[in-house]
Amino acid sequence: MTAPEMSLADVRALADAIRAEVGKAVIGQDDVVDALLVALFAQGHVLLEGPPGTAKTFLAQCFATAVGLDFGRIQFTPDLMPGDILGSNLFNFQTSSFTLTRGPIFCELLLADEINRTPPKTQAALLEAMQERRVTLDGTARALPANFLVVATQNPIESQGVYPLPEAQLDRFLFKVLVAYPSLEEETRIVTAFGQRAGPQRPGDLGLGAVTGAESIAAAARAVKGITLAESVTDYIVRLIRATRDSADLASGASPRAAVLLANAARARAALDGRDFVLPDDVKALAASVLRHRLLLSPAAEIEGKQVETLVADLVEATEAPR
Repeated sequence: MTAPEMSLADVRALADAIRAEVGKAVIGQDDVVDALLVALFAQGHVLLEGPPGTAKTFLAQCFATAVGLDFGRIQFTPDLMPGDILGSNLFNFQTSSFTLTRGPIFCELLLADEINRTPPKTQAALLEAMQERRVTLDGTARALPANFLVVATQNPIESQGVYPLPEAQLDRFLFKVLVAYPSLEEETRIVTAFGQRAGPQRPGDLGLGAVTGAESIAAAARAVKGITLAESVTDYIVRLIRATRDSADLASGASPRAAVLLANAARARAALDGRDFVLPDDVKALAASVLRHRLLLSPAAEIEGKQVETLVADLVEATEAPR
């Protein structure tokens, strides 16, 4: 049964309800929650990167609980194999036939925890799923849910026992969101709230529950697709993406997929702001999260100590926006 169509007011109300539910357990990280909401309604995947102990995994669990999607988790380890993610066809001696054993990827929201701790061979098992929302097992394509969403985490500090994500994998993520340490006031609240709690923290134990479900989220995504993207703003997005390929400081720029995803995300951001049209400011606000993981510095830029974040800001400033 298809949920009724949503108005922009309904989409905003849904987003506020999700924020409030996640806020019961997660203190701070408002920008990260907003990025997850944009990705949810734009139907894109998210990579969360931050130091250990900044609640990346816990935030993803709380978000999954609040949105009410079928949740799966994979703890990526060096010995993980593709079959551990996708599943396999196992021979049943009682029936003399093969039976499909589905892996944890068959869900609606997948937490790929510490994704860079497994070798590229296993990381590649996600490529088809993230792009086409299906997996192929023994030559048979099997569909994943239409709203299939990957929220991956990684730690930027450690270099031992980790495997950098290849460019093809990174390009499938809509956002790379940097999870920072909390402010002084937020950290004080965290210690006050959780300092006396023993054992693991689980969303259900903290009173979190589902405030929506798959049908409502699909309806919100359909509403987002109806947001107007003016020709001038489309041109601005394309010129910004193409500018990354022309920069002497970048060895590799962003792909056409990045332009499409940026446009989708801008629509979702406009909807969350209650607008039925995209502004250039939506594009500017999302540019860093969409581009930071897609750009490779040139050797000369690396020697000079330049940063991708700074170059993205410079490109946004240099690319003329429509008025």
